Amino acid sequence: MSTAAGESNNDLLLTRTTSSKDHTTTDVPRSRPGHRQHANQILSQVKEWLHHEKARASKRKTNPHAAHAARASATGLVESLVEHVHKGTSGRHQGHHERTSADSEESLALQELEKILSNKLQLDEDNETVTRSRKTSIGKRKGSIRRALRKRSTGVSSDTDHYQDGDVIVPSTEVILDNSKTLSYSGGAALSQVNLSDPSKKAKKEAEAWLQFKNEIVRLTHTLKCKGWRRVPLDRGAEIDVERLSGALTNAVYVVSPPQNLSHLQPSAQESTTSLVSKRAPAKLLLRIYGPQVEHLIDRDKELQILRRLARKRIGPRLLGTFSNGRFEQFFEARTLTAKDLRIPETSKQIARRMRELHEGIELLEEERNAGPFMWQNWDKWVARCEEVISWIDEKMIAGKQGAAGTGADAMKMHGLVCGVEWSIFRKAVDRYRKWLESQYGGPEGIKEELVFAHNDTQYGNLLRLQPSGESPLLYPANEHKQLVVIDFEYASANVPGQEFANHFTEWCYNYHNAAKSYALNERWYPTPEEQRRFVKAYVEHQSLRPSLSTQTSSTSLRPVLSQSFSSFNLDCRAPPAQITEEMRVREEAVEHEVQRLIMEARIWRPANSAQWVAWGIVQAKVPGMDEALEAKKSSVGAATGNFEGASDPSASSQTEEKNAEVEVSGEDESGEDEFDYLAYARERAMFFWGDLLQMGLVKEEELPEELRTRVKVVEY
Repeated sequence: MSTAAGESNNDLLLTRTTSSKDHTTTDVPRSRPGHRQHANQILSQVKEWLHHEKARASKRKTNPHAAHAARASATGLVESLVEHVHKGTSGRHQGHHERTSADSEESLALQELEKILSNKLQLDEDNETVTRSRKTSIGKRKGSIRRALRKRSTGVSSDTDHYQDGDVIVPSTEVILDNSKTLSYSGGAALSQVNLSDPSKKAKKEAEAWLQFKNEIVRLTHTLKCKGWRRVPLDRGAEIDVERLSGALTNAVYVVSPPQNLSHLQPSAQESTTSLVSKRAPAKLLLRIYGPQVEHLIDRDKELQILRRLARKRIGPRLLGTFSNGRFEQFFEARTLTAKDLRIPETSKQIARRMRELHEGIELLEEERNAGPFMWQNWDKWVARCEEVISWIDEKMIAGKQGAAGTGADAMKMHGLVCGVEWSIFRKAVDRYRKWLESQYGGPEGIKEELVFAHNDTQYGNLLRLQPSGESPLLYPANEHKQLVVIDFEYASANVPGQEFANHFTEWCYNYHNAAKSYALNERWYPTPEEQRRFVKAYVEHQSLRPSLSTQTSSTSLRPVLSQSFSSFNLDCRAPPAQITEEMRVREEAVEHEVQRLIMEARIWRPANSAQWVAWGIVQAKVPGMDEALEAKKSSVGAATGNFEGASDPSASSQTEEKNAEVEVSGEDESGEDEFDYLAYARERAMFFWGDLLQMGLVKEEELPEELRTRVKVVEY
């Protein structure tokens, strides 16, 4: 459709006129041919009416009483019409029928005039609306042009540019940042803090690796236009401080700090001397580099979409820039919670309140609700890779080929199979439990009605406490829980609240900073019934961000509806004391009923949570020679079926095996640090899974191998 055709229904066109003096541009309404014709018709009707009324006026000269009545009637009608014009409602005639003499000829005549003028006034309103709309549109275009020019001239940073719909523009580049030689938790200090007294070859090699890594970080900050970081010259990477944070299990996370003194640094080539960029030191950055197996775990495109939705609500850190295998995020000056912090009563209640705000603060998309619980989506997505990996590992264990002591194959040296039984048996148990769980809600559709937007990974390392000072609103008692900030939304999506609680409660059982057994699950640390009740009660009683949610009904028998109609107790309440007492009693009963329901929901979802993280640990597993063996197995299958796509070179495979053997013999770790034992983690969660199924009666003790029965982890509540 052409522009003219597309605008054929509009009342006005705007012409652009330019003043010869100041070259300013103004918007001038220009009538269309159709509009002129309509105006001529109105004028013609008014002329006819005047001619008719003149003829009638000459007849009224002989009857002064009739003339007086006509003038009174006309006065009332004109006043009524003027009032409608001022109110802008001339097209609606409520109230104008109250007249002195409704059946007089003068009244009928003036009604006809009112009808004619009303049409004209309605046309004027439409024209004014179109003109105002077009001026607003042009004003927006002017504003966007000014913003574009300002961006070009000042080089503003990524975290200050926005789309028209309010989403933050996140710069991206197809660059891979290699951190394979900088996985240690030390070595990234600024040059002035580095100890150069160690002349060993290993220390020199490590220093060179960190220097190259830091130079690449600075280059990336320039490419992604991170605010203020272009003041750091590309050749001064040695002066930044890069510290790897412990406790992150999926990714490698670093804090990147600018040089301590930027005054002696010269502006970079990209920074103009007339730039309006702030000369303050750039802020610290959080650098997240994705783990090597992450492509099997996380849909990064979906994660970025979720982060944009969270940004609209100002939840979590801002996303500042992305690259192929990682991203930069806003760094919070905050303290990461510890395993012990989770057990502090007030902290636990604050976490519950923040959890409620997240669950009700983000609307689930229709496709998210229709897809069902995200943890089962993860299981279904990971299970193929999981089966591939665990089948190979189980085969090695059954054959007794665990490898020599002290080698890189220690991850395979478990006391038995990873899941306690062969993978096929474990998977059947999960499928049987999943059907039972769905039956508790009347089927999968019943579960979908209970879904909320959940974080799904509220371990203590993903919870930060801001350190407010002065007169910060965060210091007010009502806002203290908002000092807590949740990060790492990689697994965030739809789940039932009970699944979120089960995950959080199970995280009480871990200390990921335990040097000896960071993977271990200590079931004795699981929150007691009273600790669970305190947490869930704080969640239920926290004021909803969207009250309508708490009044929604559900078709499942699990959810009671909490009434919002109870009178708040106050000194001025006029209700009788007996009524107040009864309302408070009913409310307390409703709250307690909901608390117990959610505790039970957490209980029945706990095996599902364990099964998900069992699969996660298996997929993340790093066993020397495993990937090559799996690739060789695929190649042999391809050869047998005649499909040679992806087949590997035999000589290359031989060289890889020799290299892996050398690594096992030397036992050296390039990172200089012990990696997290994902297989041991998966095994611990599997023992917890079996313990829950035994407690729930979904599996009989005699159905499990004797060795497994002695190692299951049981929590009776």
